[in-house]
Amino acid sequence: MAGRWFEQFVEGDVIVHDTRRTVTETDNILFTTLSMNPAAIHLDHDYSSKTEFGKPLMNSVFTLGLVVGLSISDTTLGTTVGNLGFEDVKYPKPVFAGDTIRSETTILAKRESKSRPTQGIVTFLHRGINQRDEVVCECRRLALMMKAPA
Repeated sequence: MAGRWFEQFVEGDVIVHDTRRTVTETDNILFTTLSMNPAAIHLDHDYSSKTEFGKPLMNSVFTLGLVVGLSISDTTLGTTVGNLGFEDVKYPKPVFAGDTIRSETTILAKRESKSRPTQGIVTFLHRGINQRDEVVCECRRLALMMKAPA
């Protein structure tokens, strides 16, 4: 099992995820159009060239999904029941095609489930960091995690 069981998470631990990914214009176009987001800031180079960014921004929901996705193999792969929610999502720096994103996760809290004795809730703080060591995305995620089999 690649992911960790509920008991294996320790509050305060920081997990630096090895997998990184360079985002592309194709990623942005596909995600933006598949999710029905017509915002010109993601799709229109001419429009974007006239903004403060000068070029298209990566779709922020794609960025959030990537940052969380980069964490999965070290945290919840095969050991999660499901996500319970995302809180306090922030994008302190923009992401552009060609940026390479890595992820770090801090274990903020954990508690046993009151209604499910074989499961517990873990609160993760995920940070996406670009190749210039700038935080580009941050969020808290609550996940319902399985306890190790008896």
